[in-house]
Amino acid sequence: MSTSRSRKRGTLPEPAPAIHPFDLAHGVETSGLIPARELNTGHPHDAHITAYYGVAPSILRTLVEHWQATNPPHPIHEYTLIDYGAGKGRAMLVASELGFRRVLGIELNPDLATIAAQNIRLWTKAHASDPTAPALAPLELLQQDALTVPLPEGPCVAFLFHPFEAPVLRKLLRHVETQIGRRGGSATAALDVLYVNSECRAVLEKSPAFERLFLGPVAMSPEDHAADLAAIATQQEYGSTGDEECAIYRYTGRVFHGDLPGRLR
Repeated sequence: MSTSRSRKRGTLPEPAPAIHPFDLAHGVETSGLIPARELNTGHPHDAHITAYYGVAPSILRTLVEHWQATNPPHPIHEYTLIDYGAGKGRAMLVASELGFRRVLGIELNPDLATIAAQNIRLWTKAHASDPTAPALAPLELLQQDALTVPLPEGPCVAFLFHPFEAPVLRKLLRHVETQIGRRGGSATAALDVLYVNSECRAVLEKSPAFERLFLGPVAMSPEDHAADLAAIATQQEYGSTGDEECAIYRYTGRVFHGDLPGRLR
């Protein structure tokens, strides 16, 4: 095999990026680890974003099972799952098969959003042509700042795969709380949070509006762990233990005061 690319004597060619089995099985492109420094958009939140990495499908499926075991106030088919920091859309695709009413992804980076939109098209087309494929929830992707997107009507599950650091997470919680307050507070709201790689969970732990329902490691399937090891083999910044620390929270509300509906104090 020949190549037109030259390299310095004594160096090895860069290894090809590892392709996740999920992509090979479904003809989509959700693989790869992209450092945060390569995802700058010029937005003020760039200072607080994290690397792109697709969630292990087995972890998301197991975490949804853990969530359902907490006895949510509504059946899963009434919930909209909101993927904050949707990246290339892997979590959206997996969640669309799990029985949610709707799956909404929000991604700030335009390049990642373009890839996610293409993945959604491929995923939807493949399912439509396969009579044995599971029914899909409607999928919608917004290339937008998460703090500008209204909370959908009806029960919601917010999915976070550590998309940003504490300063933005704190603003996001205040954003959704304000909207819930304007709708009448906890009496009419149902909002749960599924948090994978919950590095900034202290923000939720300190919030008087959220109750923790679960905290602990969730294991990957052997297939996902092998893919995880392959994906991180070319760098030294991240490691793989075969699981992710995950947490589940439920919005329980806080006391609202003042004359302005929904104003938090």
